[in-house]
Amino acid sequence: MRSFRPRLPGALVALFLSAVAVVPGCAPADEQPMEEAEPAVSPNDDFPNPYTGQPMWGDLPDDRIWGAISGVFPAADGNIWTADRCGQNYCGDRPEVDPVVLFTPDGEVVRSFGAGLIAWPHGMFVDADGNVWVTDASDGSRIEREGIGHQVLKFSPEGEVLLRLGEAGVAGTDALFTQPSDVLVAPSGEIFVADGHGSGGNNRIARFAADGSYLGSFGETGTGPGQFSDPHALAMDSQGRLFVGDRNNNRVQLFDQEGNFLEEWLQFGRPSGIFIAADDTIYVADSESTSRSNPGFGRGIRIGNAADGTVTHFLPDDVSDLEPGAEPGTSGPEGIAVGADGSVYGGEVRQRMIRKFSR
Repeated sequence: MRSFRPRLPGALVALFLSAVAVVPGCAPADEQPMEEAEPAVSPNDDFPNPYTGQPMWGDLPDDRIWGAISGVFPAADGNIWTADRCGQNYCGDRPEVDPVVLFTPDGEVVRSFGAGLIAWPHGMFVDADGNVWVTDASDGSRIEREGIGHQVLKFSPEGEVLLRLGEAGVAGTDALFTQPSDVLVAPSGEIFVADGHGSGGNNRIARFAADGSYLGSFGETGTGPGQFSDPHALAMDSQGRLFVGDRNNNRVQLFDQEGNFLEEWLQFGRPSGIFIAADDTIYVADSESTSRSNPGFGRGIRIGNAADGTVTHFLPDDVSDLEPGAEPGTSGPEGIAVGADGSVYGGEVRQRMIRKFSR
């Protein structure tokens, strides 16, 4: 077991400027106020960015607008699956809207489905057979009708419901969920679910057999190895290691598929989304770091090597719509996926859109 602490690349002057930027009173009195000054780049973010972002990617069906979105995942044929929150931040009162939409890489709609089945689409996964899995992380407080909330749904590529995990609208533990955040299907067919959303949730990883039978869970609330506070994202590398974005603990934790803790990584920031490509390139979306929640890290996407944990690139969050010095409650890509051509797709909650990053 080991804890991978962030390495500090960059010149010593960058370290000095970073320290000045966060220590009150260090700047000379005649300098501009902090919120107007050009911020120093943190050593944790001092990596190249070879990507260009394209905001508002994808034309939704029926000319509707994007809602908050954290569900995005590539299909094997190069298309991109998304699940947005029905033009707002909630689908429970919009049963006529299809939240699950398949796009071509150029942003054209292929098909859509899921109307009336999901209250708050959150995590998404596409398995080896092309089936689409979506977590409904609704907390139940705004559910207008029966049959939605606190579930994981498995759809065929055409939109037929093949399997439901949990009980609609019922929070719980064991085979039930309380706001499940993400889902992953291992090559063996075993299903892993990050349960649940928010630090006060179940804070565990639930395991199910391929037929949906409950196998058990691991993890509990806490800050130690194998404990969680808002397990928000799941991914698996070529070695079969399970990566868990332990968001409120500002770390990625690694486990074997039996739930045994292997190590923790802090260098990828405060993880909201994780995607690992076939070549073990890891992409981690940090939509939550602030000077209070995770000092020294900025919001954005960190790219690196899942085999050894090195960070190689950083795509900073676009905050051009904010006042200088303002710090939003949440920002930038939360869900993340990578297409067949290497393009990165970020699902953004605050900005309510998909942003496509191309090299």
